[in-house]
Amino acid sequence: MIVIIGSINMDLVLRVPRMPHPGETLSGGQFRTIPGGKGANQAVAAARLSADSVKVAMIACLGDDAFGAELRAALRSDGIDDSHVSTVAGSASGVASILVDAGGQNSIVLAAGANDALSPAHIDAARALIEQARIIVLQLETPLPTIRHAIKLAHQLGKTVVLNPAPAQVLPADLLAQVEYLIPNEIEAAMLAGLPEASLDNDAAIDAAVAKLRANGSANVLVTLGSKGVYAALSSGSEHFAAQPVKAIDTTAAGDTFIGGFVAALAEGRGEADAIAFGQRAAALSVARIGAQTSIPYRHELEA
Repeated sequence: MIVIIGSINMDLVLRVPRMPHPGETLSGGQFRTIPGGKGANQAVAAARLSADSVKVAMIACLGDDAFGAELRAALRSDGIDDSHVSTVAGSASGVASILVDAGGQNSIVLAAGANDALSPAHIDAARALIEQARIIVLQLETPLPTIRHAIKLAHQLGKTVVLNPAPAQVLPADLLAQVEYLIPNEIEAAMLAGLPEASLDNDAAIDAAVAKLRANGSANVLVTLGSKGVYAALSSGSEHFAAQPVKAIDTTAAGDTFIGGFVAALAEGRGEADAIAFGQRAAALSVARIGAQTSIPYRHELEA
């Protein structure tokens, strides 16, 4: 079983010809509401890309609004166990306002809503579920004390802990030391390593940043580089996995899709290199489609 602990949002997606300047009013194009949130995206990706024998569950919070009901229904439609997705009375569900430009790049603003209510008590209440899991996946769109509590419990129980440190923030070394796979993008890797955002522009610079992260206790670090692929520093050695060439329409949830595919492959016993390649194939399909969960492919599409 794979258990994802994290955020659930409704994405309010607006396509624009380019990103607006401060103070500018810009005429946009198509508008859609699409289920999202990094936690839910990764749960959906894992569910769609896993073998039938691998189950996926989520620990999260939703508001008691219309978005909450719609988001829960979306999880269930993908066969995700939502028994530990709590509804918070009097709270709005999380939302993300997303602008997507003509080149497929996005800009995102979050309103956490009920995601901020996820507490250590929710993690303790789901202990039996965590005990059943092989892999625990987390991000940083929910309160850090809860994330720390969940990682500590999962580590104590001998689970494989996967952390996507997004949105980027500085994390303590004792937390990183309990993470089996740390999966940041370039900006997040630079921040965690205490380097300027734009400094990771070649393999040598990425390798230096990764070395700092591993010195802080991270066992394995996978830096997602968008169209440049994935730089993986594993216990077996370091390797740059090139990305498949693809015309990007919308990069929203590409990183989440990669993570979902990666953990789905690990959960069925594949090796790390195979799991990375599987996640990359899934991400390549996702960027050719619009939206977060609407872009995430199914296993049969990768096998075709």
